[in-house]
Order: sequence, then C-alpha cells, then structure tokens
Amino acid sequence: MNEQYKKVKEMLEQLAVPFDCVEHPPVFTTEEADHYIEGLEGVRTKSMFLTNKKKTAFYLLIMDDAQRLDMDAFKTIVGANRIKMASAESLMEKLQLTPGSVSIFGLLNNGEKDVHVYFAKDILAEKRMSFHPNDNTKTILLDTQDVLRFVEALGYTYGVADL
Repeated sequence: MNEQYKKVKEMLEQLAVPFDCVEHPPVFTTEEADHYIEGLEGVRTKSMFLTNKKKTAFYLLIMDDAQRLDMDAFKTIVGANRIKMASAESLMEKLQLTPGSVSIFGLLNNGEKDVHVYFAKDILAEKRMSFHPNDNTKTILLDTQDVLRFVEALGYTYGVADL
C-alpha cells in the first residue's frame, strides 16, 4: 500500500469517516479520473495549490472541476497583489506532493500548518466530494461534512471563496 494513501486512510479511520475508494491507473487530470468514478455520487473536485508573487503565502483552493478559477477574484478574497500557481518545488516542499496528486489530504504533510485553505462557496453545497488520497492511482469519495471535519481535525481553519 502506498505510504501517502496509508496516512490518509489511517487518519480517516481514526476520525471514523466513512469513504469509498476506487483504484485506477495513474491519472493526471480530473477529466482522466472522472472516467473511473462515473456514476458514483460526489462532485469532482479540482485542488489548486497557489501562491502570492513573493511566495510568502500558500493557498489550497478546492473547487468544482467544472469551474474556472478567476485569479483576480481570488487574489481580492485573500488580499494578495498577485496570485499564481505554485511551482512543483513549492508543492513538494509544503505538501510533499507532485503535480497531479494535489488534494485536501496533502495537509497531512504540511508540518508548519502554513497553507491557507479555501473552498469555493458552490462546492460546499454538494453532499459528497471526490479527491485523490495523495496518490493519483486512487480516488476517494466522502461526505462534504467529513471533508470539513478532516480539515479541522488537522488544526486548520478554512475560508469560503465566493468565486
């Protein structure tokens, strides 16, 4: 069992969070992953790891994969001058993940607890969400309330971004 997935599974079990797990070949986009979870209930999420211009603040934004990110709206919400996608190096440094496996579960690897978490407002109305469990060969589906409980159990607060 992949070490990253094992950490996620253990934390969810510790919190008594029920989840469904679908195994599949490695996928690098939400479109690819969708083929393997077709017909299962749960909004398909897009997890974006972002940073400000000076790389002094990092943001994990969870949104519906069908939604496009308005960078200008998000920079206003977080009070930054400029927002951009964080580099693969920053992603590895902060969440110990590679591009294609970013999800809310990466927070397990952020020892400094210095990543700011945001959910797009629309996605919070969904009953269930899907994520890679820090491993792009699996997709986990779980209730939105349990996703929020997971984030809080790790000691994070989260913002709601009206995009």
